[in-house]
Amino acid sequence: MTWQEIHRFDQLLTLEINSWDSPVTDPIWQFFSDKFVWAPMYAAIIALLIWKLGWKRGLIVLAGALLTFGFCDQFSNIIKHAVQRIRPLNDPFMVASGLHILETGGGYSFFSAHSANSFGLAFSTFLGMKLTLRTPDTPQAPKWLKAYGTWMFFWAFMVAVSRIFVGKHYLGDVIVGIIVGSLAGIAFGWLASKASRRFAK
Repeated sequence: MTWQEIHRFDQLLTLEINSWDSPVTDPIWQFFSDKFVWAPMYAAIIALLIWKLGWKRGLIVLAGALLTFGFCDQFSNIIKHAVQRIRPLNDPFMVASGLHILETGGGYSFFSAHSANSFGLAFSTFLGMKLTLRTPDTPQAPKWLKAYGTWMFFWAFMVAVSRIFVGKHYLGDVIVGIIVGSLAGIAFGWLASKASRRFAK
């Protein structure tokens, strides 16, 4: 299968998903897609890290999350400029095929930094806290951490999917973003937990 065939298949799948729009769900997708409205949640995550882990270990796990963010953002920019895939909302074929557009913008599409960053944050903070708190006597995550993980992965999924519904990304962009962000979050979350257990006992 050639790149053109993969691209066209991705276009058709994206159009199908994007067509599931409605006046009820459109504001929801716009809400999840807007990274600035989530500033209070980011502040709450910082407070939770320090409250549950103590300020030393909490800041180390926070550093892991920030490194995840930085890696995902910069790696996404590098790949975007290398691949130079036009966003769906600027693709004549997608627009002519009836793409439902809720946001405007330029730049390139592959891969989705929103998807990578959201899953990276979810994995790095959840795994960082879980491994930092785990002891031989308490191998299972506490209930509050399970609840945190449930919310974070739901939030990350909604952010990722929203990028298709607002017209900013293809399905393939989102899937690759999720994979990159998940792997980065797991790696930096694990490293942060190792550092917090060793240097901030």
